[in-house]
Amino acid sequence: MRPRLSVFKSNLHFYVQAIDDESGQTLASASTVEEGGKTIEGTKDRAAYVGGTIAERLGEKGVKEVVFDRSSYPYHGNIKHLADTAREKGLKF
Repeated sequence: MRPRLSVFKSNLHFYVQAIDDESGQTLASASTVEEGGKTIEGTKDRAAYVGGTIAERLGEKGVKEVVFDRSSYPYHGNIKHLADTAREKGLKF
């Protein structure tokens, strides 16, 4: 089974987790609250940072395919940009 890539966004920050629902564990996470994401200006760049970071972290663990869980957010704008960046970095969904 593929892990679930869960996305949450607030007014200022983006958060994403890769969750293995069978074992109930978080495999990797990334957010703009982390040290590298705090200095990024603009929501589009923040979304790209989080998408790229989670793809790199999952790639290091050998995870190449996920199920994209965008919660209740429409698939456009920053959510789409986050997903596109993760795909560019090698994740498949």
